[in-house]
Amino acid sequence: MSARDAAAPPTWVPAPAPPRPYGLPPYDPDAGAWPSTAAVPATPPPAFGLHPLAAPPPDPRTAWTGPPPGTWAGGGPPLPPTLGPAPVGVPHRGRSSALVAAVVVVATLVSGATWWVNDQVARLSPPAGHEEAAVPLGTPPLASALDAGPHTFTAMQPDGSGPVAYSPCRPIHYVVRPDNAPPGGDVLIRTAVERVAEATGLRFVDDGATAEGPTADRPAYQPDRYGRRWAPVLFTWSTSVETPGLLGDVAGTGGSAAVTVDGLSVYVTGEVTLDTEELAPLVATPDGTAVAIGVVTHELAHVVGLGHVDDPTQLMYPSTNLTVTSFAAGDRAGLAALGRGACAPDV
Repeated sequence: MSARDAAAPPTWVPAPAPPRPYGLPPYDPDAGAWPSTAAVPATPPPAFGLHPLAAPPPDPRTAWTGPPPGTWAGGGPPLPPTLGPAPVGVPHRGRSSALVAAVVVVATLVSGATWWVNDQVARLSPPAGHEEAAVPLGTPPLASALDAGPHTFTAMQPDGSGPVAYSPCRPIHYVVRPDNAPPGGDVLIRTAVERVAEATGLRFVDDGATAEGPTADRPAYQPDRYGRRWAPVLFTWSTSVETPGLLGDVAGTGGSAAVTVDGLSVYVTGEVTLDTEELAPLVATPDGTAVAIGVVTHELAHVVGLGHVDDPTQLMYPSTNLTVTSFAAGDRAGLAALGRGACAPDV
């Protein structure tokens, strides 16, 4: 990684990720059970592309006066980094989904879409190094050194030296909007957080309930709501009426936002939106709770930076194997790498 310069302002440019189908077979109400995993069709990943959401016009008071801005999946005016995740995760009934994280790279995107911001952005961010310790707060388990298997990352550092990750030297705060949660919804989230924390060594802090709802362009910095710090990771239970991105049998979406300071990209917040209409019937089935935990765990793994793989024995496989509801060796190897990210005192 290149050296970091605290005097240089951060630059935000969103990067897309390819659509990621992740399907489950339909529940059979007559049989009172999910069908065998042998009936789950393997769905090849579709071609790379951006999730088609329109961007609203920029605010003329802060608009970039140079080249015209491009469009990207999250939309939004040229303000601090925002989250605009498209559907991703463990939807069932053969659905398709995609993750579009507001990942920051200092480069023009391959797709040609660029989001320009002016120097006011540097003043619309929290003080650098909030809660940042001198050393990591935790480390991946020693056993992860023996884990090997396929894994990918949502984004890589601008210089290609490693994956974009959260700083292991500060806690990852998260909040939950409990509205619309199915019975036991708190257990699903808490279990997913515990699994990801164990596999990465990252420290998560539960900040309790919030009234904040999901949005297509969630601000990463909300001082009026959360104080002068990066907004915590947001979990919400929603519906397709409130969140159109959940239409089409999508069980959840997930994504993260990052900032880049002098060549080092660091995730600063994320969002997981879960579809109550899809997950409530699932947890009501005999074996559905384990599958639902796998849904939330898969989504949170995307938030910390893990991508999809082609191996159906891994939890990060794009189509759900009903017998795989927790991390396998490849997943654990990737998560351990994400837990060994660089500290980020300048962010």
